[in-house]
Amino acid sequence: MHIIGIDEAGRGPLAGPVAVGAVALPKNFITEIFGLLKDSKKLSEKRREEIFTQMQILKKEKKINFSVALVSNKVIDDKGIVFAIKKGIEEVLQKISADPKICRVYLDGSLKAPEEYKDQETIIRGDELIPIISLASIAAKVTRDRHMKELAQIHTSYDFEIHKGYGTKTHISLIKKIGLCDVHRKTFLKNFTL
Repeated sequence: MHIIGIDEAGRGPLAGPVAVGAVALPKNFITEIFGLLKDSKKLSEKRREEIFTQMQILKKEKKINFSVALVSNKVIDDKGIVFAIKKGIEEVLQKISADPKICRVYLDGSLKAPEEYKDQETIIRGDELIPIISLASIAAKVTRDRHMKELAQIHTSYDFEIHKGYGTKTHISLIKKIGLCDVHRKTFLKNFTL
């Protein structure tokens, strides 16, 4: 029996994908080896990176499994953020070969796993309260942040490496100055007067 934690990162930004993370642990796994776990947004970038590196080592040693799906801004624009997150959840569950019959799934906030996962529980503030959801949150955030830094190399005028696509004053002023690029979420900016 495995337990699985699921969370997303990047629901609200004006640019880039949304990331969905899933972590699978054996039932007797001691999460304390990671130290204090909480919502990824409440950890420093350095601490998130350290935990993520530890997760990668444990995955190589086959002690844990995890996966992150990045669902593009184009999917978000075409089908909406709720659809994009649902697609991400289905993708990560497939990637970690989750068997609905023998796993318990914990999800953060308002997230839901597909119906065949009968043993699932959605927990408000789960990323703060449930360590396995915290790990999923960290995996999603680190993967998305790294992706935004890669996009910053391509779209050099937007400072994506700094604000990661969120609607900061700097980002908004850059959009007003130079317009949108192909990784912006047009539907998130349609009421935006440039």
